[in-house]
Amino acid sequence: MTSLDSVLDKDGVRLTVDDAVATVTLTNPAKRNAQSPALWRALTEAGRALPGSVRVVVLHGEGKSFSAGLDRQAFTPEGFDGEPSFLDMARGSEAELDATIAEYQEAFTWWRRNDIVSIAAVQGHAIGAGFQLALACDLRIVAEDVQFAMRETSLGLVPDLTGTHPLVNLVGYARALEICATGRFVHAEEAERTGLANLVVPAGELDAAARDLAGALLAAPRDAVVETKALLSGAVSRGYEEQRVAERAAQGRRLRDLAGITD
Repeated sequence: MTSLDSVLDKDGVRLTVDDAVATVTLTNPAKRNAQSPALWRALTEAGRALPGSVRVVVLHGEGKSFSAGLDRQAFTPEGFDGEPSFLDMARGSEAELDATIAEYQEAFTWWRRNDIVSIAAVQGHAIGAGFQLALACDLRIVAEDVQFAMRETSLGLVPDLTGTHPLVNLVGYARALEICATGRFVHAEEAERTGLANLVVPAGELDAAARDLAGALLAAPRDAVVETKALLSGAVSRGYEEQRVAERAAQGRRLRDLAGITD
């Protein structure tokens, strides 16, 4: 695949590929990259369209805001053209509602696949669904002007786009509850201090910092990174002894691979 080959460009999402690095860009800065079901389907399609050569995926939002969250049109009686409105969804069966939300969530689940490392480069507002999209990634680099907020509760809703699990893992239950229940802003200094952000940089250096991190992630052999990511992501649900066993098994696979020994 040629450098910067455009793989997908639709519904506010653009996917380009440059060798082992893919870039997913939210492309509706006029609406502060507000999200819709069509955008979520495009994000899901982007994940499915990644070539096997890709090792790192960088997520950007064009303009001053990463993503201001769900497009407010979703809260109108008519909703989006060709989409069920929130009122229509509420009138359906529980099974239909569950299936619809599960489809929306698919846009947020593929970023933590073991075969890739995902980086969210976040500037300005990352509100609600925007915050959850940043949380969907493995790593977050943020600009000094970043403003995270989980506003769903203030609208009478709950965060349902996969953001609650990584938020609790990163900042702990008590702080996650306080952030979600109050809907307050989390700024850059707190984001870095609590683990929401891996790095804070001036806004003008955000893209370069993401490129530098992507390059650093590519320095190690792919299989070692894949095994390490799987080992670390599984540690949350394993006990200490289980993790020791997982470490031994993973290292055994790596040593056999390096020695050219096949089962």
